[in-house]
This record gives sequence, structure tokens and C-alpha cells, in this order.
Amino acid sequence: MIRIDALWLCTHCQDMRAGADRLLSVVVNTLGKAHAHHGYLFVNARANRIKLLVHDGFGIWCATRRLHAGQFVWVQREGAQGPAVQLSRQQFDALVLGLPWQRLEAWSVIRRT
Repeated sequence: MIRIDALWLCTHCQDMRAGADRLLSVVVNTLGKAHAHHGYLFVNARANRIKLLVHDGFGIWCATRRLHAGQFVWVQREGAQGPAVQLSRQQFDALVLGLPWQRLEAWSVIRRT
């Protein structure tokens, strides 16, 4: 298994034809460097495909996921959040399933109304 210590959601849309080298250059140009054991998530303009780029310390891994119906829940394009947003493992798990990962904390507590 590939060790991933931190996950970063890159807020700007990318062309999904981009390979690992081009996505790595986006990470380096945007964030300044690509850390070992960090994962970087990218989305296409329609938000129905994502790519995960992972630097494992020796090389680069690139994985793709596509939704056949619906869209991935993404942050607003680059703005107040900056070029990347750090995700927890639970947020990542929800995101790849197409769930609204931003509301996980609110859903983890049951309140009386």
C-alpha cells in the first residue's frame, strides 16, 4: 500500500488528459514543491472525474476515478481557500464516493431541534 500522510485538494480544474508529469508540474508551480507521501487531488471542469497524484518518495503514482452519474463535491474554484485545501482521511473517503465531504462534522453529531 502507498503511504499517504496528507491529502490536498487542488481547487483549480485540470484537463484529465494530463498525465503524472504535467500534474506534478502544476503542484510544484502552484504550491512550490511536492512533498513525499502527500496526495494531490484534481478535478475536471464537469466535476465527474478526479485524479489523485501521490509522490511516494521514489516516484509518482497517478490514479483516476470517474462518476457515471452526478458530480464530485468540490470547493469553489481558487479564491478564499487558496490553490489547495487539506483534507482529512474521512473527508477524502466521502469525496471519492461523491458525498458532501464539507459537512461531515455537522453530520457526526445528533442534536435535538
